[in-house]
Amino acid sequence: MRFLLRILLVFGLAIPLAVAVALYLALDGEPMVRRSAEITPGNIKRAKQIIDQNAPRRLQASASQSVTISQQDLDLVANYLAHFYANGSARLILTNDKAEVTASLRPPQVPLIFYFNVTAVLSEGAPIPRFQQLSVGRVMIPGLIANWLVSRAMAQFLGKDALDAIAQTIKQIDLRNGQLAIAYERPANLRDKLQRAMLSADDQERLRVYQERLALISNGSKGKSISLTEPLVALFELAEVRAKQSNPVAENRAAILVLAFYSNGKPLGAILPAANDWPRTSEQTMTLNGRDDFAKHFIVSAALAASAGGPLSDAAGLYKEIADSRSGSGFSFTDIAADRAGTRFGAYAADGGSAIKLQQRLAAGISEKEFMPATEGLPELMGEAEFKRRFGGAGAPAYNRMVAEIERRIANLRLYR
Repeated sequence: MRFLLRILLVFGLAIPLAVAVALYLALDGEPMVRRSAEITPGNIKRAKQIIDQNAPRRLQASASQSVTISQQDLDLVANYLAHFYANGSARLILTNDKAEVTASLRPPQVPLIFYFNVTAVLSEGAPIPRFQQLSVGRVMIPGLIANWLVSRAMAQFLGKDALDAIAQTIKQIDLRNGQLAIAYERPANLRDKLQRAMLSADDQERLRVYQERLALISNGSKGKSISLTEPLVALFELAEVRAKQSNPVAENRAAILVLAFYSNGKPLGAILPAANDWPRTSEQTMTLNGRDDFAKHFIVSAALAASAGGPLSDAAGLYKEIADSRSGSGFSFTDIAADRAGTRFGAYAADGGSAIKLQQRLAAGISEKEFMPATEGLPELMGEAEFKRRFGGAGAPAYNRMVAEIERRIANLRLYR
């Protein structure tokens, strides 16, 4: 019995000690990779082309197709994901049959400054590449164990429905000539699986609650137009109450998403068929500074920033303005102001340190001037030739000065002081 107790004591001390040593060896004081996360309108355009040309929904059931993605685009995505999810940076290089990834990840909301420097070599496989090598700091992890850990993490993070959809859709991944080639086909039940995978049961319930509140507001309003302020305050007032027993960031994201669909006249049923049975909203035009286009720009940018980060939201807004200057209403710095203000709002709503503060501030009542900057003096409705003549195009000094002025106006908004 004493011998058994000694064995248990040794294991009881050895296991925590081994974990502590492994953690110590895995941590680094400096990052291996330092990169900013930049998304440009050109990146958005390429992504849109890839999606438009290769979206599985365009395929007939069980039909096959392939898509090729360049190393440049994969590297951009890897770095952006590292930045958005782990406050870090990453770099990806493709060889003939391997992908080499280095990343420096910093755990969010941790006061101490340290990094997990990760180096990985992945080989071809399906539905995802397989690890050949993986190291975290000075800790080497065998490929077999790394693949098992990643599978478990993906199951936890994405859910079973998402993994099933991926496994049924992606048939082969090839790494060659500095490109990633993906062969895929559309299963007969892909749409149902994707819809279940996109939103958890908790997220669906959140959307239902905010949709009900929005329906109550819109059906009780007599006018044909309404300031974005009114539903924004009402939904965040509800978010403040629900956040006491829920995740405040998740509540904010759900409220913003419901408003984004409503402002653009799109039903939630487009992404969640169950929403077709929820209370219906009446048709109304939401405005900011008296304009419905400002409300759309603001709340869509807020939804993008809350779900995928500010750089993506900013780039998407700029891409639209550039497209408008060529064939639409023209390039407008007023729209950029609404986009940037929405991006700031969405990032503020999705930050764990400010999510509750934002709920409290909106629940107490707010005016448009506290979250939407004045747009007087900002040029708008410029064709491509006029935009380039006056401002030199996106990224030129004159353009950057105008964007800096917009950011100055946003920084002075009362909501963020």
